[in-house]
Order: sequence, then structure tokens, then C-alpha cells
Amino acid sequence: MCNVVGACTGSTDDEQRRVGGYCSQIELLHGIEVSLRGVSDRGLIGFAHINENCPVCEAIEYVGNRYLGRLRHGVILTYPATVRAEEWVPRAEVYRQRVEPLLRDRLERRARGIAHPVEDFLFDYYPYSPGKLATWHPGYGVHLEGQQAEPYVSMAGYRADEDGVTADIAWLESRRARLNLALNILAGTSSRRPEFHCFGLHEWAMVYGQSADQVRHPQLPLRVAPSKVIATVDSVGLRCTHIDAYRFFTPEATPRNALVPTRENQPELEQPGCIHAAMDLYKYAFWFSPMVSSEFILECFENARRARAIDMRASPYDVSEYGLPAIAVETAEGRREYVAAQRAIMDTTAPLRRRLAEMLSTLRLALDVDLADHSLPSTHR
Repeated sequence: MCNVVGACTGSTDDEQRRVGGYCSQIELLHGIEVSLRGVSDRGLIGFAHINENCPVCEAIEYVGNRYLGRLRHGVILTYPATVRAEEWVPRAEVYRQRVEPLLRDRLERRARGIAHPVEDFLFDYYPYSPGKLATWHPGYGVHLEGQQAEPYVSMAGYRADEDGVTADIAWLESRRARLNLALNILAGTSSRRPEFHCFGLHEWAMVYGQSADQVRHPQLPLRVAPSKVIATVDSVGLRCTHIDAYRFFTPEATPRNALVPTRENQPELEQPGCIHAAMDLYKYAFWFSPMVSSEFILECFENARRARAIDMRASPYDVSEYGLPAIAVETAEGRREYVAAQRAIMDTTAPLRRRLAEMLSTLRLALDVDLADHSLPSTHR
């Protein structure tokens, strides 16, 4: 066993500030450079291959004693940050104030029996209730102190110990297949060239060949005639890469798509220009709540709202009464407008996708280390 002291490199770029204000790299005395990755604002995790002669190290210390962690099996795994109630309770309140208007409007509309084509879609299409979005979670790597943390003990994915209440990485073990799937989809999406020639016609394909009273959203009037839907799809073509749009195509539209997206080939077809791929970051982040912080999930939710607004503006439905002017993709000018909006949402989505992939990669690493740690004889822990 050895006690290893690290020296901060002192760099302060944006990525390092994002992971909580600590430098994102330290240099161990035996010359190994270690990258740190943030899972939550207060919890940091990092990893590197360590000296083969030092397979199980007990501690690592930042200069200035700013943070303590441990080395296990050649992996640096920081202890969860302990956060006093006077620090985390205000943060949870700030989150509540951010999310409360969204949830209040949703509940009021539901009580009146009306639906918003953007706001309510995210609650209806994705299986996450207002109550789930309202619950604040700090994310993996944080110990919450104080009596106010007691309700978390009974929530799925948490455990209590002498330092407080914290997200339990063991909760992820039964979700490992989903974790691997999300990482494959995120990595595949980021690796591909964006496609900008679908023009949002997936919504048109969902009403192709239908009359106005047969469409998927009958509460919304069509802004173009059914014959114009057919003419537009036939002339422009369908090039949808996203299974969860393609699966709602009408039987007449399905064979007109250039690809056949399936659940099996989703990791190979997803691409960063897709509006629905942008929305789905919200789903992938929520898959791993409470390991992923609520603030990050809300960022994904807000990005999904923007993407869904573009989706509906480019649709054949008239959504002008909701303050959403049409993007007339049946015209060349409208298709150019759609591509500009598509590029804009791709640009806001890319850093979210990268951050989520980093979080999930680190969670998978932490899960592997936790399992390996429990397999060690007690004398080596």
C-alpha cells in the first residue's frame, strides 16, 4: 500500500471549470497523468492506469487538501463529496423554482382537458411524470447531510451511511445493458456526419395518405390539404434515420423511406442532425436518474422543448395558435429555414451529448470498480 500525493497542473479551461472548479488533471509522483471527469457539480471521478507495482493504493490527496479520493485496481475513484444541508437545500430550492412553472402549466392544462403540442408531448411521449421531473437529485458522487436528506433514503438508487445519504452505484448493475446501449447510441451519433436533407418530413409521413380526421394529432388542424402532404412527400422524398419517428409512418409512407430504421440498427443509424436524436437525450439522461443530476436532466428537457418546437413548426399541422409559426418545408425557402433551425439545435445538443457520454462512461467505470472492490478479500480493501 502507498500514500500518493498529486500535484495540480494549474490549468483552468472551461471543461475543468465545468467539473466543479477543480483542475481536471493532476500528475502523480510516479509520473502518471490522471484525467478527472465530473458526474455532478460536487462529485468528481477520474481514472488512469497506475504503476503496475502499485495495484491497490489507499489514498490520493490534492495539493492543499482540497479533495480526497482513493485508488482501486489501477483506477482513481474519488470519495463522494459531502455537502452540508445549508449548501444543498438552497440548491434544491433553486431547481424547484426553475421547474415549477413548467409543471404547473402542465397540470393546469391536464385539469382543463387540453394539450399543448410541444409542452405536453415531452410528458406524454416520454414516461416521466411531472413528479419525477420535480424531484431534485444531486447526481452520483455526492453525500447529502442533514435531516432534510432523510426522504432520499427510501428512494430507489440511494443508500445511507455515516456521512449522509448518497446515490448507490450498485443500483446501476441491473441496468448495465441499458447503460451500454445508451453509450453505444451516443458514441455512434457523435461519430457520424450530420444529415440535413430529411427536412422534417417524418411528421408528414405520419399522416401520408390519411384524411384530416385520421391523423395522429386530431386536435390539431392541418395547415395543408392531405393531397399536398402526398405531393410533398412524393416530390421531396423520405430519408428518416430515427426508429422512433419511422415506426409511426403510415403503411403507405413506410416503403418510401430511403432507410429501414430498427431498434437493432439504431446505434448504426443515429446521426447528430436528427431532431428526434436531440430530444432523446432527455430520455437517456433520465434513464439513469438519480445517478445523473436533475439540473443536467432539466437542461436536456429544455433542449428537447426547443427541438420539439421545430418539429411541430415543420409539420403539416397548424400550430400558429400556440405561437409557433410554420416552417413551410413544402417550399424550397421553407426547407432552407428548416435546415438552419436543424443546425442550431444540433449545435446546442452536441455539448449535452458529449457531457452525458462522459457521465455515463464514468458511471460504468465506477460500477466496475465497485464490483471489483467487493470481490477483493477484506485485507486488500
